[in-house]
Amino acid sequence: MTRQPEDLPAKPLPKRGLPHVLAAATYSLGGFRRLLDETAFRHEIGACLAVLSLFAAVGVPAWHYAAQAILFLILFAIEALNTAIEVLVDEISSGYAEFARHAKDLGSFAVCCLLTANGIHAAGAVFLT
Repeated sequence: MTRQPEDLPAKPLPKRGLPHVLAAATYSLGGFRRLLDETAFRHEIGACLAVLSLFAAVGVPAWHYAAQAILFLILFAIEALNTAIEVLVDEISSGYAEFARHAKDLGSFAVCCLLTANGIHAAGAVFLT
């Protein structure tokens, strides 16, 4: 079910300067809070903490921490985009639709690619240290 234009709130005026930066930070925080509702994201945060703890226990070089942190941040960003796609598809498609399945599968594949990259790097960092 799509909303009609008269049901939508008025578009806010664009902000400039510091108010724009503060608004952007507020939107980002809202996105982070929304993402916390996703089980997969909470699992990814747990995996991040576990991998970084393992790095500390094994004593991997500092550059591996930086590389792993970057990979996890990219994973979090892709997870956010995947969630956004799912939210939009669910809003647009009231029932089963092939395009909806394709959109969700593609988003899931993107997340899977980043999970694999994280796993390869983490394993390499631990076993080569």
